[in-house]
Amino acid sequence: QVQLVESGGGLVQPGGSLRLSCAATGSIFSAASMGWYRQPPGKQRDFVAAIAGNGVTTYADSVKGRFTISRGNAKNTIYLQMNKLQPEDTAVYYCNAYISTAQGMAGSWYWGQGTQVTVSS
Repeated sequence: QVQLVESGGGLVQPGGSLRLSCAATGSIFSAASMGWYRQPPGKQRDFVAAIAGNGVTTYADSVKGRFTISRGNAKNTIYLQMNKLQPEDTAVYYCNAYISTAQGMAGSWYWGQGTQVTVSS
């Protein structure tokens, strides 16, 4: 049973910073890609950032230069450092990962339960 557990959301003032964490647990052989999506109130879920197994990162244009995705020292853990937060960054942030549970077995996409980030004065 694979689970993605997010933490680090909260309320922050405009211009502030937050760091989100996501840990993948369970029977994991490999996590080829891990990343973040977000869903603002009443809107669709959109891509934010991702990091591949080789460390290559990609970002949505709206967060480039402000957000940084990285892998932790603990295996299958990622972080999203969010700086210069603005009200439009308010959303539920979801961790996403492509995980294979055994050698030679095709992977599947998994989602975390989401963590709320609210940017408001």
